[in-house]
Amino acid sequence: MDRYQSFVELQAAEREGVDYKIVEKRRRRSRVAIIAPHGGQIETATSTLARMIASDRFNLYLFEGTRASENYSRLHITSQRFDEPRCMKLVLRCDTVVAVHGCRGPGISVLLGGLDRELKDLIWQRLKKRIRCRVNGHGFPGTSSRNICNRGRRHQGVQLELTHRARRGPSANAVVAAVHEALRLADRR
Repeated sequence: MDRYQSFVELQAAEREGVDYKIVEKRRRRSRVAIIAPHGGQIETATSTLARMIASDRFNLYLFEGTRASENYSRLHITSQRFDEPRCMKLVLRCDTVVAVHGCRGPGISVLLGGLDRELKDLIWQRLKKRIRCRVNGHGFPGTSSRNICNRGRRHQGVQLELTHRARRGPSANAVVAAVHEALRLADRR
């Protein structure tokens, strides 16, 4: 259970610049937002992976825990309630939202969720030969319309849940390449 039910509650108790920071990079011509709503020390390495995916092409948003400890227990707001105003403003102006998250689990695994079935399938097709990944039958379906990944202009996005080992090294590079290729193909259709 999250300590806070909304960003307003979190903001009243935690200090920006001390307990957390927000990073936002807008790309004028991009209609895609890559976000890590549990970045920094909340779900480690998700910020790094989101930066890699966004590169200099896509909009980027990071909510990063910067506390010395207790980042997850103090700063995690579930995706269905994540309503930080700068993030909301960004995703509402984008057609496509890809949210990068961390999950527990052994080995290298990516769980794909969200309501954008086409983009989800394109990513899965590019990843499945290199990394164990699942689209269905896992605990992170990301199908709520309130999920931050589904709150863009098209009301559908993709949620990537990556085990710790999938967020680093060659696995992270494979995820970045798969998302880039999938976004390129989705943009052509």
